[in-house]
Amino acid sequence: MSAHHEHATMPSPVHTHTHDGHTHTHIGEQVVPDGPQVRLHLSGTLLPSGEKTDLWVHDGAVTFERIEDAITVATDCWIMPGLVDAHCHIGLDQQGAVGPEEAEQQAIADRDAGTLLVRDAGSPSDTHWMDEREDLPEVIRAGRHIARPKRYIRNFADEVEPDDLVGTVEKQAAAGDGWVKLVGDWIDRDKGDLAPLWPIEVAREAIEKAHEVGARVTAHCFGEESVAELVEAGIDGIEHGTGMSDEVIEQMAERQVSLVPTLVNLENFPDIAASGEPKFPVYAAHMRELYATRIERFRKAHEAGVPIFAGTDAGGVMPHGILGQEIELLGQIGGPEFALGAASWRARDWLGRPCLEEGARADLVVFDEDPRANLGIARHPRLVVLRGRIVRQVS
Repeated sequence: MSAHHEHATMPSPVHTHTHDGHTHTHIGEQVVPDGPQVRLHLSGTLLPSGEKTDLWVHDGAVTFERIEDAITVATDCWIMPGLVDAHCHIGLDQQGAVGPEEAEQQAIADRDAGTLLVRDAGSPSDTHWMDEREDLPEVIRAGRHIARPKRYIRNFADEVEPDDLVGTVEKQAAAGDGWVKLVGDWIDRDKGDLAPLWPIEVAREAIEKAHEVGARVTAHCFGEESVAELVEAGIDGIEHGTGMSDEVIEQMAERQVSLVPTLVNLENFPDIAASGEPKFPVYAAHMRELYATRIERFRKAHEAGVPIFAGTDAGGVMPHGILGQEIELLGQIGGPEFALGAASWRARDWLGRPCLEEGARADLVVFDEDPRANLGIARHPRLVVLRGRIVRQVS
């Protein structure tokens, strides 16, 4: 499959109309990523500032200087920096790696939901070919998951024993874009419960090696023991984090260790517990307890100042394009402003990508309602602009 797809040129009539009290302009019936860029104008409330703003798009960049011949595509709207899914797996399904065609459809599903920046938290597929596609989200990769043999989902991870962890971290750091993903814990069938995969001193050495080569390390952690040990070992991020104790939360806040709880995926915990209960009743009870206390733990983390970001865990079990659901669930943790920032401007700052500022790349989403008043609207962007081009528009 070639690294770049050509898109057929289609007629692009421009028409403006009003419905539901909102006025906006359509550029054709089909989005055409190739060809000359159209200069765009939007007028609405810019988030997070909340200020009424006129914004123009020219040569793929944002400007607040008037462009006289721009086409007005949205007025009386709410404009946000492009959404960020900070825990996503493009190129992965329940069986493992997928081909380029399916990976492309996963990326399009995320894009059409307004996700324009993805931190891919582990994938067995090499998706670097997507970097050449102007019509697909930007992907920041973590290489492949690193786990021990028979201690994680089959066909997902680079499976090694502890003696090889440091070298494997270095290898996956080279395969990624500044991140490495460890599997911190998983069910130990001999123990009959969750257990850490890595001795703490080996984990510490591996994290130090990642830092030496310019990468940050994050880890899948469900239980209490793994998250405590990995935070102690100097890790940069925690995925899920359902086992955080008050002491661990305090340490994470002090060191600004990131947390991506993937709330939408945690809704699977009761089913996981039920399926595991016949053989592993202790594990099942543990998973139910972690599920029951998750909201309380995440609220404590938020109140303590732990940086929390939105992630869906799409790929594997979860479908792509569901970041709006995660935003709604995050609203239960810290309210609408917190949830939106976790999926947009704060996540962009954390990942080193600009928001909507003069000269920044024009990656933005537009809503018909104020998402601060109705988080549910985050599921339904009216307009998605990626690299200055309209890639999705809803009538």
